[in-house]
Amino acid sequence: QVQLAESGGGLVQAGGSLRLSCAASGRTFSVYAMGWFRQAAGKEREFVAGISSSGGSTYYADSVKGRITISRDNAKNTVYLQMNSLKPEDTAVYYCARSYYSGIFNTETAYSYWGQGTQVTVSS
Repeated sequence: QVQLAESGGGLVQAGGSLRLSCAASGRTFSVYAMGWFRQAAGKEREFVAGISSSGGSTYYADSVKGRITISRDNAKNTVYLQMNSLKPEDTAVYYCARSYYSGIFNTETAYSYWGQGTQVTVSS
């Protein structure tokens, strides 16, 4: 059983930055793509960013492109989400997820394991 644990969320003012981390258990971290999703209150969960198993490819939702960077350290079994120029509309619970595949997909059904989420609140 794979466990994912997010950390790094919190309260930040608009324009500020946060770095989320997601630590994964198990020995197969480097085999699978990873993704970050978010869910704002009253809204459906949406894809934010994904990274391939090797880290060589990344993909972003249009709403965060240019402000958010996903990266991974396979030696540490950890994926990161660096968020800059944060906006109030970025307020949500952020989830990391492990894909079934090595390549990137932006749909929830492509992901097999999910973390518990970490709250990000951006004040105006």
